[in-house]
Amino acid sequence: MLEVQGHRGARGLWPENTLAAFAGALELGVSTLELDCGVTRDGVVVVAHDPELNPDLTRGADGRFLTHAGPRILDLTFRELQSYDVGRLKPGSVYAARFPEQQPVDGERIPRLRDVLALARARGQGRVRVAIEVKTFPEQPELTATPEVFAARLEQDVEATGTLAMVSIMAFDWRVLSAVQRLMPQVATVALTEQQNGGDTVRLGAPQPSPWLGGLDPVRFGNSVVRLVKATGAGTWGPDYQDLNAARIAEAHELGLRVVPWTVNTTSDMERLLDLGVDGMTSDRPDVLRELLESRGLEVPPLPPQGA
Repeated sequence: MLEVQGHRGARGLWPENTLAAFAGALELGVSTLELDCGVTRDGVVVVAHDPELNPDLTRGADGRFLTHAGPRILDLTFRELQSYDVGRLKPGSVYAARFPEQQPVDGERIPRLRDVLALARARGQGRVRVAIEVKTFPEQPELTATPEVFAARLEQDVEATGTLAMVSIMAFDWRVLSAVQRLMPQVATVALTEQQNGGDTVRLGAPQPSPWLGGLDPVRFGNSVVRLVKATGAGTWGPDYQDLNAARIAEAHELGLRVVPWTVNTTSDMERLLDLGVDGMTSDRPDVLRELLESRGLEVPPLPPQGA
């Protein structure tokens, strides 16, 4: 069965990375909840995409949208973070225009990872996984906690919620994968990549290896992104969907890697990737992906039992 991942919960339908979005995605029927995380000043792992509060989706205690990015999550305690409302997109913003069908849920706060894991375990009843993306920036290390701190905090939350078998840890910064594999060798890891202009983390052909690759040198692997991913020890490759073709997917499968691209939102792109043979997709609109799978007579993730 194709893995159906709800990106940031299901960002096209509900406010991203909120309990409302995760609950909605679970009701809709996904294989996996995908989310991003940061660490607060007092060491709480929280679910948020940006290292600094995003003014396109964050309101202060006065009810007004922030005028600029910040403060950093790393500079706030969890209690301080709870004064911000992330339940709707800023009207008139470019960001809001991308998601016209997102339904606001005023009063939503940036949740703790523990609370999302507990929700997934209870409502998903062991059938829904949680893909946790760790947000670190090797060229801007001051923005977040270190990979080692992240790994230690994640271990605490996973153990406290009994979700070891349910989670996978993902990162573009492959130092994170090494830290997680050392601390939690039984946890699945996913190597993320981006090769588009303005966001290339792999940088094939650069004079020096990319700092995102955790010390791996592409030259040693014939400048093959797939072989680089295999060398991380991850079992799954998560590329930008625009970077995929049939040859790369075939190479990945030959090396025993699963391929789950992000972030696939249009039916035409979903159809192309299905035809190429991907193992799953991350989407802001998992409802659209489910409908496509059903139209092709393919198996879809089961809906949660009523009353669960």
